[in-house]
Amino acid sequence: MLYLLQQLLNGVHSAAIYALLAFGYALGNGLLRRTNLAYGGIFAFCGQTMILTAVYGWQVLWLTLPATVAFGILVALAYAGLLSRLLSRAVFAPLATRSPNAIVAATLGVLLVLSELSRIAADTHDYWLPPMLATPVVFASSGNFVATLTVIQLINTEIVVLVIVGGTAFLARSDFGRHWRATADDPFAAQLCGIDTARVFHRALLYGGLCAGLAGVLAALYYGNIGFGAGLVYGLKILFITAVGGYYAPGRAALGAAIFGMAEALWAGYFPIEWRDAWMYALLAAMLVLAGDRKDAPSAV
Repeated sequence: MLYLLQQLLNGVHSAAIYALLAFGYALGNGLLRRTNLAYGGIFAFCGQTMILTAVYGWQVLWLTLPATVAFGILVALAYAGLLSRLLSRAVFAPLATRSPNAIVAATLGVLLVLSELSRIAADTHDYWLPPMLATPVVFASSGNFVATLTVIQLINTEIVVLVIVGGTAFLARSDFGRHWRATADDPFAAQLCGIDTARVFHRALLYGGLCAGLAGVLAALYYGNIGFGAGLVYGLKILFITAVGGYYAPGRAALGAAIFGMAEALWAGYFPIEWRDAWMYALLAAMLVLAGDRKDAPSAV
């Protein structure tokens, strides 16, 4: 029983990262309605930027560890905002009414550019942050077996919960949330009602990009390193997850992503890990097919 508890605890952090990514992706794609492969690129780029900036602050500026980590976080989030604003105005807005393939091709190009920029900036080296706040917090124990989470996992999870709960409440109660729902439902009708749909579009993509940047920062703080190809892997998973849960309910997309993260952890604990991604992708594909069948089924009314 303790082993199961430990596997569930192992999934808490990855579930939180997936949930934050899905929340931001649904927030932007509820309006964009196009496959955005650049989203995972922002996640990985900001995580790598945080690490490289921290290394620079430590080795060149001679900052203390807390100061260099804070410096890296600020720079990474600034890049997340800058990239999101640039993409929304220079890529998404001009191509939003074109063929869906145009957005796919453009965002794939952005993903490759961001990956290469990170690789070139790091000179193809892997830089690692030192373990931080790795003190274990015991949840249960029996004999020599102890079920634990580290302090950094708990802090990251709390941050994600606060962001998602706060973001969901903001969407439910604010003027922006009402305008976002109206624009997602029918942008032309929203314009006729006096809503500045372009402003809502850019703000939603900005908030979504900041969620991706924050997720990259939290992942970098915990893992200590993010690979150059992580953007494509995480981006595809979030694309499938939000496609199953729907793009018009960011909170529901976050909940589904959290369940997916827990399922990944359970698979790693009980089955061969080399088959984990293949089976999880197969599960998501099957859910997409079933969801499509439900939508196509004739109404009983």
